[in-house]
Amino acid sequence: MNQMKYPNQTDDVHGIKTVGSRKKAFVLWREVVMAYVAPAIMAGIGGLVTADRGLQIGALTTIGGASAFMALMLGLLLRSRVGHMRWVIGAPHLVVLGGFALAGSLCGLCVAWVISGVLELMMPGHHLAWVDRVWTDFPLSGFIASTIVTWRWRLAVTNNFLSKRRRKK
Repeated sequence: MNQMKYPNQTDDVHGIKTVGSRKKAFVLWREVVMAYVAPAIMAGIGGLVTADRGLQIGALTTIGGASAFMALMLGLLLRSRVGHMRWVIGAPHLVVLGGFALAGSLCGLCVAWVISGVLELMMPGHHLAWVDRVWTDFPLSGFIASTIVTWRWRLAVTNNFLSKRRRKK
């Protein structure tokens, strides 16, 4: 009698589960886009709810723009040599996160100081309404973008390190 061989239906189930459960790698352009979109949407909603026209405009300009810029700069920094330093990878997650969040806030504050100073030198008698916003928007955007980008980068690095470690065993 001719016996038919049926394939084992459970062979590929493990392969499908492992492919779907892998964490995505750190991709800089995605982080920059999300760093712009997420704060801009949240601030825009806040501007709509409070009927604050300045917040609605700031959501698309100073808040979203500063967040995207900070995410780009931090992402480039983390992908360079700084991201491979032992203290960045080996320190506890919250310590690294707090350090970069503080640095992002300070960087945003310094950028706000430089922009307001340069604009005062260029146009001494003019008062631009959005310049008053940068003192709040830039440090807050720097804090949020630094926190999110560092968190996601650290997760990607940790998962990559653990998967390499498992392959060696």
